Amino acid sequence: MSEDSESKELGFFARIALFYRQVINELRKVVWPSRNMLTTYTGVVFVFVSFVIAVVSLFDLGLTKLVFFVFGE
Repeated sequence: MSEDSESKELGFFARIALFYRQVINELRKVVWPSRNMLTTYTGVVFVFVSFVIAVVSLFDLGLTKLVFFVFGE
């Protein structure tokens, strides 16, 4: 008997309960990061986002100067 046919035989609330039991079982398998890993990853994300903001800002500034040069102020 497959899982699909088994879930069709269950009632509405039984299927909801089955779903939440499966979610809880999957969350127990998750390896949660330690505080040290979390702060390290957060720092890396902040540095990367700052770098991307700087690159996009410089690109925007360059295009703005180019447009003003071509079309005048």
